[in-house]
Amino acid sequence: MNAKNPPLDQAPPAVKLAVDLIMLLEQHQLDPAVVLAALPIVTKDFQRKLQMQQQAQQ
Repeated sequence: MNAKNPPLDQAPPAVKLAVDLIMLLEQHQLDPAVVLAALPIVTKDFQRKLQMQQQAQQ
């Protein structure tokens, strides 16, 4: 691999997770429109969880 495309095992955790999620969604052959509609819901849920986690640490 060249410097522009490092191997996945050297990628940041967020990139590894994104690749795993893409593979999972593709394996389930979900309609891309449904996936895109679901992502903001998932984002909002995890933003809420992060906020709660941060508040608990204060």
